[in-house]
Amino acid sequence: MKQSGILTLTGKKDAQPTDSFSRRKFFRYSAMSVAGLALAPRLSSQEKVAEEKPKPSVSPVIKTNIDEVRSIPRVADSMPGEYPGRVVKINTGTASNRGTLDVPKVKAAVNRGLSELTGEKDIRDVWRQFVSPSDIVGIKVNPIGGKIFSTKPEVVDVILEGLQAAGVPKANIVIWDRRHFQLAEAGFTPERFPGIRILGTEMKGPNGDFWDPKDELWSKDNIDREALPYVAESEMKYDRETMPYMINEGKHSYFTRLVTDVCTKIINVPILKNAGLTVTACLKNLSYGSLSNTARLHALWMKSVAEPCAFPCLRDKVVLNIVDGLQACYDGGPGANPKFVYDSNVMLFGTDPVAVDAVGHDIIVKERMARGVQQIEDKKQSEFLYIAEALGLGVAAREKVKITDVSLT
Repeated sequence: MKQSGILTLTGKKDAQPTDSFSRRKFFRYSAMSVAGLALAPRLSSQEKVAEEKPKPSVSPVIKTNIDEVRSIPRVADSMPGEYPGRVVKINTGTASNRGTLDVPKVKAAVNRGLSELTGEKDIRDVWRQFVSPSDIVGIKVNPIGGKIFSTKPEVVDVILEGLQAAGVPKANIVIWDRRHFQLAEAGFTPERFPGIRILGTEMKGPNGDFWDPKDELWSKDNIDREALPYVAESEMKYDRETMPYMINEGKHSYFTRLVTDVCTKIINVPILKNAGLTVTACLKNLSYGSLSNTARLHALWMKSVAEPCAFPCLRDKVVLNIVDGLQACYDGGPGANPKFVYDSNVMLFGTDPVAVDAVGHDIIVKERMARGVQQIEDKKQSEFLYIAEALGLGVAAREKVKITDVSLT
């Protein structure tokens, strides 16, 4: 089977190649051609139910190991980053028309949003605030809705231009998500992004199956069992069909090696959609996108969206959040239901994922109320924001969030 490239970066800032670690299978097969990995079936059974129809509510008293990370020293880049409590909202006009994009308007929106956030006019200076040429930069997208509703490749194009203008070589850039086959479906392929590694945690191997000849998951080494896991006193049993999307059972959710080993900086590029009466954007794109064994975490949804982002592999590496709200989904989430997708033509920018999610939450709730999907806002559905705020990840209180609102004509 043809391969699109082999990832040899260890994630260290010197970016030296190595073949001396046991994760070589991850690096080899995650970067394989789309032809082999796009065969993965749609989610079903327990995982489908858990992923597509959660019922966010006040978190039950389920113990986690969050206290273990509270005392871990922060670094200069730790959340909420350079601009706590600040959000730039760009109203993009007609950049999206039923999902068809006006590419120049998309580029103008991204660059204007970043300029407003940083105060820099030169795009090179904008990106140099967040990355250096020696960084391994991971662009975390959300490909959940295929080409109908996912992070737009055109948005990522503008990000790539900025990173390269700042001196980051293509070899040091990774576009990634939890599920490799969904990346292909959303248009994130080696052919579309030549020279950029396209990687996922859950994957099939060269035999076209999730299971190798020893009846073990090809993806089993893609999660880091040596790094501090997210532990929650909640468990779920998975059948053989569901296990490839979970990787492990039990009380531990392990982080992908993409965030523990490979990337030194992460640019978070979620989409804007509802989850019941609340929103999924920055925090959930990071937490559930980086962990194994997630279906069980819906039993503590509010906590499990926020708490994993306090772990150093996310807290200290995510330096920028760009919400692709060119289209949004106001109902049927957190799965992407085309019936409820509309041209929202808004983009959000910030280093503070909590503040950005607070603004995104209000946009989605307002849209739901305008469409008669819900009558009033349920304040309990914002609890994950205040959990994240208490962990020092950002600002949730709306009166403390400073919004720069810009309309492009």
